[in-house]
Amino acid sequence: MSTPTTAKKPTKKRAPQSNAELALQTTLSGIQGQQRVVIERVTPEIDGGRFPIKAVPGDVIAVEADIFADGHDYLAARLLYKHGDDNTWQETPMALIINDRWGGAFVVEKQGRYHYTIEAWVDHPASWQHEIHLKVADGQRITSELLAGATYVEGMAQRAGRQAGNAHDEAELYRIATLFRTGSADAEGNNYNEAVSFAESEQFLHYAHLYPERQYPTRHAPELAVEVDRPRAGFSTWYCLFPRSAAREEGHHGTFRDVEALLPRISGMGFDVLYLPPIHPIGTSHRKGKNNSVVSQPGDPGVPYGIGSELGGHDAIHPELGTLDDFKHLIAVARNYGMEVAMDLAIQCSPDHPWAKEHPEWFKKRPDGTIQYAENPPKKYQDIYPVYFETEDWQNLWLELRRVLLLWGEWGVRMIRVDNPHTKPFAFWEWVIAEVKKEYPDMIFLSEAFTKPKVMQELAKRGFAHSYTYYTWRNNKQELQEYMTELTQSEMKYYFRPNFWPTTHDINPYILQGGHEPQFLIRYFLAATLSSNYGIYGPSFELMEHIPFPNKEEYLNSEKYEVRYWDWGRTNKLTYLIGLTNRIRHENAALQKTNNITFCSVSDDAIMAYVKVAEQNRLLIVVNTDAYSRRAGMVQVPIWELNIQPDQEYVVYDLLTGAYYTWRGEWNYVELDPYTLPMHLFRIDLL
Repeated sequence: MSTPTTAKKPTKKRAPQSNAELALQTTLSGIQGQQRVVIERVTPEIDGGRFPIKAVPGDVIAVEADIFADGHDYLAARLLYKHGDDNTWQETPMALIINDRWGGAFVVEKQGRYHYTIEAWVDHPASWQHEIHLKVADGQRITSELLAGATYVEGMAQRAGRQAGNAHDEAELYRIATLFRTGSADAEGNNYNEAVSFAESEQFLHYAHLYPERQYPTRHAPELAVEVDRPRAGFSTWYCLFPRSAAREEGHHGTFRDVEALLPRISGMGFDVLYLPPIHPIGTSHRKGKNNSVVSQPGDPGVPYGIGSELGGHDAIHPELGTLDDFKHLIAVARNYGMEVAMDLAIQCSPDHPWAKEHPEWFKKRPDGTIQYAENPPKKYQDIYPVYFETEDWQNLWLELRRVLLLWGEWGVRMIRVDNPHTKPFAFWEWVIAEVKKEYPDMIFLSEAFTKPKVMQELAKRGFAHSYTYYTWRNNKQELQEYMTELTQSEMKYYFRPNFWPTTHDINPYILQGGHEPQFLIRYFLAATLSSNYGIYGPSFELMEHIPFPNKEEYLNSEKYEVRYWDWGRTNKLTYLIGLTNRIRHENAALQKTNNITFCSVSDDAIMAYVKVAEQNRLLIVVNTDAYSRRAGMVQVPIWELNIQPDQEYVVYDLLTGAYYTWRGEWNYVELDPYTLPMHLFRIDLL
């Protein structure tokens, strides 16, 4: 006999989803519907996070963003950051500044790449407390609200319990949750009053921020980055010389050993980077003569930028300078003086360069099959072949250039000035700098790109730690202040590190072609105090060489085309100012940054004044930009930024002369004679 079975009730089938429903689900699938917070306009953020900002250890990275949500709830935000070597994020609270603008900051402590982002959410406990304040002030009983508060506090206790070392807070929070519940049950008792008191307290808010309820948080994407270079990227003093002109005896070709003999003098003047133009073998084909003559004479040494001969190319040393061991010895000796040797990367070749024979495909050819030499119409450089980056063999070209740079790293080089980087692809620089820094993270690249603003800026974004600037051609007060404001107040301040040069071995600016000593003093001093990184074209600038090639911003008898003899024992007012200013730069942290500048109002349109501050180091720099006339005027000191009261006396001590003056209030008198000393460098001391 079979056992009877119970009939099952038929399952009601759901009607198939319509195409409209399926389409709606598809549109909703990418939406985080419970996230209410919006994070916008994050700064610093370069090109939507495509490129990192720049810093050195110890820098404070101040981050701001617009953070808001629908409704009237309170919000909470955290700035998250970590070094690339770390697995976990550190965080610091962000605070409301004004009008939904929030800010926070963190310190980068070591070299390498940091990442940072922002996370924000609706702060339900804080919103709850705000409502409690309003209801209690209105005389309302909040028994039901205390039950909601108990839930918030229990959540805080649970989060405290998940963190080691917070057992005390966990126990206290559970006690408070119990207090809220018992107080809710007895609206007339002491527990109620105690619960209400705690609900309105700062301690409640403290716990809410310490153990936040991050419900449905919004995180800014993409993550942003900070490239933290070593300290010398932020503060350096460059001295350029041609080693072949380092000999102490006229008529002799200088050597690396001759350069070594100059190190005590150069380091004694306060320079910490010795920059050498190319030190490689120089080609003989189409060698240029003196003053860029297309015909060289016997004994003409050629242009160092015409790189390469049968003796080698970018990986070889010009034999008249010495050997590779001699060069390495120079690097080691310089290090003993606290200096580094910077090499010059010029990606171009003499017709005699090994690449021209082994890799002719790396050079552009004319229709007749000959290689195209360099031109910058109307200028012609028959002794130089530019490298053709559009070659079909571009990958091997890139790899060879990387090999050269890594080889220089093996030699001990950690600073490289790059000649004309703006004529090579941006993608190449981004790749090769990153590749080199994998092996030598200390490597610093300086971009010598006097070109269009956006090109200069793009090179900086792609990895150059330093950049040449337009300082050489910014001469009067208005031009200088406008340019410095652009460098230090625009987005450029996050990624573009200026390196100011009054002259270079390529540029003899018109403003200095008169050889007027006060003008040299002014141009030097402005470079050294406006920017934390600056350089000079060595003995030429020291000795105020100024005779131009007719009608050009170039030198007559340029050192690029001949061996020059310099009187290395000669001193003058400018050499004294250089040594003194460099010492002051090293002793005053305010001069070791660029972006900490505030310009002062001055009643005279030729007197420029600016304040630089680093913690308690307060400097006021005053410069007469008129190199021919005594100027006087009233300077408005920004005492509100220096914590000086309107009626408070303070001392300005001139670090250049030792003179000091007692001032009071904002407006004070200055007078500067360019024929005596056209500048003050005041340290502000509070009484």
